[in-house]
Amino acid sequence: MQIPLLRLQCGVNSYDWGKVGQESAAARYAATTAASDFTIEAEKPYAELWMGTHPSLPSKDVETQRTLLDMVQDNQALLSTEVSERYGSRLPFLFKVLSIRKALSIQAHPNKKLAEQLHARDPRNYPDDNHKPEMTIAITPFEGLCGFRPLAEITHFLQAIEPLRKLVGQQAANDFEQIVKGNEESEDEDVMQRNKDALRTIFTSLMESAPENIEAASNELVALAENSPASFGTLPGDVETNPANPRQLAEIITRLNGQFPHDLGLFVFFFLNFITLEPGEAMFLKADDIHAYVSGDIIECMASSDNVVRAGFTPKFKDISTLTQMLTYSYAPIEEQKLRPKDYPFTVLNATAYSSGSSSLLYDPPIEEFSVVKTDLNRTGAKATFDGIVGPSILICTRGSGSITVGHKTEEVKEGYVFFIGADAECVIQNTGSGEGEDDVFTTYKAFCELTGKEDMVNGH
Repeated sequence: MQIPLLRLQCGVNSYDWGKVGQESAAARYAATTAASDFTIEAEKPYAELWMGTHPSLPSKDVETQRTLLDMVQDNQALLSTEVSERYGSRLPFLFKVLSIRKALSIQAHPNKKLAEQLHARDPRNYPDDNHKPEMTIAITPFEGLCGFRPLAEITHFLQAIEPLRKLVGQQAANDFEQIVKGNEESEDEDVMQRNKDALRTIFTSLMESAPENIEAASNELVALAENSPASFGTLPGDVETNPANPRQLAEIITRLNGQFPHDLGLFVFFFLNFITLEPGEAMFLKADDIHAYVSGDIIECMASSDNVVRAGFTPKFKDISTLTQMLTYSYAPIEEQKLRPKDYPFTVLNATAYSSGSSSLLYDPPIEEFSVVKTDLNRTGAKATFDGIVGPSILICTRGSGSITVGHKTEEVKEGYVFFIGADAECVIQNTGSGEGEDDVFTTYKAFCELTGKEDMVNGH
């Protein structure tokens, strides 16, 4: 019987927003196990390493060069009967590394029902019928936009940034302010629904702005950012909602305009939470949640889909009417958008791992398709043993060197190496590095699917 441990060769996509050449973690990881004709080009952007069975860029077994999709369809025990039956003999998740040099589109991913409708109506722009909830874990410092800001902050920017108010229209701004004033933090369901309806109305008004109005407003906005960075986005006096760092805000707007001149996204920015993540911090994006990535390297895990409804910061197809209709219009502070990991209870650490403060942390979004475990083994000889689970896993090393053992098969692991681990297999990883202190950390991320009763949840709603 085949031991369910496969080293994978994974492809990397080149999109304009990717980091260039060796700066791209996605490219460097791909190069460790690349096809013979792959070399990293110094001037080329490399955006996404894909790990999984998605037909657009399927991973391959290094030894046989068969696609992982072909192998799991041939041997359903690799996925488990339950996972195979539920997901049509393919991996339920797509695991990625993204390397982001410039902003990628303001977007949302459709829920399952909408995905089916969009795919039937427009298969060229919506290539499959699946939903796409996703989770982001920072590998390097990350900047992004995630969900709508608290209403008081949106009101603040409508008052502090004249070109924004002009673009949405004076009447639309007045109506919004009147409805939400004094009710910004109400938890009464009727009031919250009124607030969401008001947010939908003003946001739709912004998204339907005429191109010539966007150009004029963006010229004015960028002039404000460049000429008055110390007071950008602020109101006079000691105003509670004034941004903590106006110069940073001005710098980001100037940078985004350099990447996408006169883009509507410059104004959408003031409606969304600007979020920064340090390495190891994470956020979860439900279907129908608006977001955009601005910069950094991240691990991303998602349901196996390539459906995106875009509306800014992109040369690709935009579908503004679908986006404005589909969004949840939930509004919340940045902290509520983050996903906090907890200790993973199904890993056993050896004495060396314990004494060096090693850890296995679980990132567990409220959906069934995937969870991710990040393991840091902080000293040579530190070892983590993962219990077998009734479902498949994919593991990538992002730092250091070590080994992975399943059954009587042991493989060397280096930064960028990717492995598939079949269902029910106990898996042991060990730090084999020779460095000291900071140089000797062995870090892996392991995405997995285990059906545990979360199956009835729809996208965490």
